[in-house]
Amino acid sequence: MSDRILYENPLNTRYASREMLENFGDQKRFRLWRKLWIALAEGERELGLPISQSQIDALKEHADDIDYAKADEYEREIRHDVMAHVKAYGDAVPSAAGIIHLGATSCFVDCNAELMIMRDGLDILLRKLVNVMDMLKNFALRYKDLPTLGFTHFQPAQLTTVGKRATLWLQDLMLDYENLISLYSRFRLRGVKGTTGTQASFLELFDGDDWKVKELEKRVCAKLGFERVYGVTGQTYPRKFDYNVLCVLSQIAQSAYKFSNDIRLLQGMKEIEEPFEDAQVGSSAMAYKRNPMRCERMGALCRYMISLPANAAVTASTQWFERTLDDSANRRIVIAQAFLTVDSVLNLYLNVAENLVVYEKTIEKHVAAELPFMATENIMMECVKAGGNRQELHERLRVLSAEAGQRVKTEGAENDLLDRIKEDEMFDAVKDRLDAIVDAKKFVGRAPRQTEEFIIREIQPILDRHKNLLGVKGNIEI
Repeated sequence: MSDRILYENPLNTRYASREMLENFGDQKRFRLWRKLWIALAEGERELGLPISQSQIDALKEHADDIDYAKADEYEREIRHDVMAHVKAYGDAVPSAAGIIHLGATSCFVDCNAELMIMRDGLDILLRKLVNVMDMLKNFALRYKDLPTLGFTHFQPAQLTTVGKRATLWLQDLMLDYENLISLYSRFRLRGVKGTTGTQASFLELFDGDDWKVKELEKRVCAKLGFERVYGVTGQTYPRKFDYNVLCVLSQIAQSAYKFSNDIRLLQGMKEIEEPFEDAQVGSSAMAYKRNPMRCERMGALCRYMISLPANAAVTASTQWFERTLDDSANRRIVIAQAFLTVDSVLNLYLNVAENLVVYEKTIEKHVAAELPFMATENIMMECVKAGGNRQELHERLRVLSAEAGQRVKTEGAENDLLDRIKEDEMFDAVKDRLDAIVDAKKFVGRAPRQTEEFIIREIQPILDRHKNLLGVKGNIEI
C-alpha cells in the first residue's frame, strides 16, 4: 500500500525538525524505558536485593536491541504497552527477565520517560529561542536610528524607529525565555513511587526498611541525571505540570504570532518583507504577488498551539483520585504535537528574522506623508518663540492641515501641508527652517537609545549566558 493513501500528520511531514521528531519518537521513548529499568535494577542490587551483576550487564548489553515487531505483537495480545515491552526485553535477556520492572508500576517508566523527553524538548526550543533573540538583536541595532511611522489602532501615530519596534518583539521573547527558565527550575521526576504512590511494593521488597526505599528513589534519579522528585504522587506525576509546560509553549506561540502579524502588515505596506526566493510563487493566479507565506504559516501554527493549554487543563481537572486512564490517549497526541508545533514555529521565526528585507525608501516616503501633520506643534512653538500668537497660529494650522488632508484623501495627491505653510505669511519666521524642524530623526524621542540600553542591559546578558547555543539557522524546506 502506498504511503500516500494514509493520512500523515503535517507536523511530521512538512513543518517540525528532525531533532524534535526524534525526541518524541519511539526509539528514544523505549530506550529511556530500558534505561529506567536498568537504573532501577542497579539501585535494587546496590541496596541488597538478589540481582546479580551479570543480569545488569546483560540488560545493558541489550538496551538498544529492541524488537518492535515482537513488542507490537505482545501489545495486541495483552493490551498493555509497558508489559509488552517488559516481555520483549525479557525475550532479549532471558537471564534477567525475572527482575525487569521489579516493584514498579507502568508509570515508573511512562511518567519518568515523558518528563525526560519534555525536558530534552525544552532544550531544543531554548536553543532556537535564544538564536531568534540574537537575530532580532542584530536587526534592532542595525535599524535603531531609522525613523518609521508608529501605529496605534493601525492609524499613524508618533514616530518610532524600525529597530525600536523590533525590541518589542524581542521583549516578548525575553519574557518567554524567563518563563522557560523558571519551568526548568521546577522540573523533577515522578521518582520510584509504586502503584498508587505509597511505595508499598518497595517497602515490601526491602522488608520494611524505610531508609532503603527512600535511598532507592534517590539513587535511581541520580543515575538518570536528576536530583529532584515529586514529594508525593498518585500513580502519575501531577498532570497540572503538563498544563504549566503547555502554557510556556503557548506564550512562545503568542509572541511569534504577534511578530508574524506585524510583518504581514508591514509587507502589505511594502516596508519590510519576509524572505522570498527567486523561484518562489506567491499566487497561482496573480503572478506578481509576494505573499508572506512564512508568517502566515507561523500564525496558523501558533493559533493551534495557543488552543492546547485548555486541553491540558481539562486533563488535569478530571483525574480521579490516584489515577484514571482517560489522560493517556489524549497526552500521546497533545504533548508531542505541542512541542512539534512550537519547534515548527521557531524554525520559521529563525528563517524570517535572519532574512528580513527592509525597504528604507518606502518607509521614508510613508514618514514624509504623515510627518507634516505631526510637526505642526513644533512649527507652532517655533513661531511663538519668534513673537507669534499661539492661538491664532493653532487655528491657522488646523485649517491648513484640514485642507491638505482633504486633498490627500479625495484627490490621492501628495501631502502639501509644508508648501501651504511656506506660502502663508503667518509662518514667515520659520519658512526657511522648515526642513530642519521637520527632520524625522527629531521625532523619534529616545527610541535609538532605548534600543541600545534594552539590549545591553537585558538581552545581551541572556545571549552571553547561552553563547554556546548560538549559530542555529532556520531552514525551511517546504
